[in-house]
Amino acid sequence: MTPLQLSRLIADAAADKKARGIVRLDIRQKSSIADYFVICEGDTDRQVRAITDAIIEAARAKGVRPLRTAGYEEGSWVVLDYASVIVHVFLPGERSYYDLESLWKAPARTRASASSGNGEKKAPSKRRESPPKPARPSRRRVRTA
Repeated sequence: MTPLQLSRLIADAAADKKARGIVRLDIRQKSSIADYFVICEGDTDRQVRAITDAIIEAARAKGVRPLRTAGYEEGSWVVLDYASVIVHVFLPGERSYYDLESLWKAPARTRASASSGNGEKKAPSKRRESPPKPARPSRRRVRTA
C-alpha cells in the first residue's frame, strides 16, 4: 500500500466516524519524517478514541499497523505513526491551539548566515553607516538661585 493510498484509507475511516475538518497534508517536500499528515477532530474525547479505533481497524484490515500510538488514554490529541503517514486526531481546542495545518503549510523560513553555503565566510557588507546623531538638548528647565 502506498503512502497516498494509506492516507486516503485513514481519511475515509475517520469520515465514517463523523470526524470533522479532515485534512491530508503532503509534507514530502518539507520533511523527511513522513510523506503525509492526516489531521482531523472529534467533538469529545470518546469520539476522538472512536475515530482512532476506526482508523486502526481499517489499516489493520489492509495489513498495516501503527509503529506507535500516543495520547489515546487522554483522548485530547491522539497520534498514530504509520511511518509514511502520521495521523493526528484532536479535540477542537487542542487542534486550534497547536495549529499544525498552518505550521506545515507555511513556506520554509531561512535564517541569514555569515556563510555562503560552501564553507567560506562572506565579506562584510560595505554599507555606509550614517554619522551619529547629535544629542538633543534637554527640555527640562533647571532653576538656579
